[in-house]
Amino acid sequence: MRPVLFISVLVAAALGLTACGFGEEGISVSKDDPTHAGAELFATHCSGCHTLSAAGTQGSGNRGERVQGPNLDQRIETYDDALFAIQNGGFSGAIMPANIVVGDEADAIARFIAEYAGGEADTLPRPGEPTAP
Repeated sequence: MRPVLFISVLVAAALGLTACGFGEEGISVSKDDPTHAGAELFATHCSGCHTLSAAGTQGSGNRGERVQGPNLDQRIETYDDALFAIQNGGFSGAIMPANIVVGDEADAIARFIAEYAGGEADTLPRPGEPTAP
């Protein structure tokens, strides 16, 4: 393999792994909390795009990218809406993969989001509504 091609493949692989969002060290949810497993799953599967302080996630570093998911610290989410987004690829269907997790894992993440999302929200925006400035 040519050196330039090999380096390009390595860089692409590293960027792909970074976007997956590994890391559970920043989770502030107690291990005794019933939503702790959801926080760990969120940190593993959702942190590449979504910010949620309770899971220790910052989302994408480039806030101008279209792939940046909603900042869930600033957005209230119900269990039903979170589960719908997980199952259907968000609300726009454009970027988030549908069924990124399924079954009990989807349920655990939706419960965690419903419990901890919106910690910095001044209002209660619903999906499709703009957040307060």
